[in-house]
Order: sequence, then structure tokens, then C-alpha cells
Amino acid sequence: MIKHIVMWTLKNSALDADKADNARKMKELLEGLPARIPCLRSLEVGIDVFASTAPCDVILYSSFDSRADLDTYQLHPEHLKVVDFVKQVVASRSVLDYEV
Repeated sequence: MIKHIVMWTLKNSALDADKADNARKMKELLEGLPARIPCLRSLEVGIDVFASTAPCDVILYSSFDSRADLDTYQLHPEHLKVVDFVKQVVASRSVLDYEV
């Protein structure tokens, strides 16, 4: 099984919305993906609710049965639609993939 973790720091404002609104929209868009991408085994999205000084605002935790499934997900048209939005609102991104 492959675990795919992504952490984003958002711009303070982008696309005529503030950081909090864009974080909520990201969460909504990402949480819609499992219904449209069968190889996505599980997905969880979190938003920093304590307004801490953490280095990220939004985190994605997802799992796949194989590296091939992760590759399929990353190129899936529904995922790429979300990526188009994310690229416009994100200041930085960190990713970690690991196998269990």
C-alpha cells in the first residue's frame, strides 16, 4: 500500500478569496475525488483549525493499493481539475509518499 501525504501553505488571498475560503474550497474539491477516481483507496483532508503557526494550512492524507494506482490518480482528469485550482491558491507544497 502507498500512502500519499501533501501539505500546502496557502496565499493570504487568491482568486478574490481569502486563505480560509480557499482552504475550504480545496477541502471540498479534494473530498469529491474518491467518488470519481476508483483507484483512490482512501482520502482525508484537514484544515488547520487552531490558526497555529504550523508551516501548513491544508493537509491531504490518501492511500493507494500500488504505485501504479498513485500514478493513475495523479494523471486522472478529475484530479488535474483540482490541481488547476490548487496551483492558483498555494504558496508552497510538501509531499511525502511511502510504502507500508
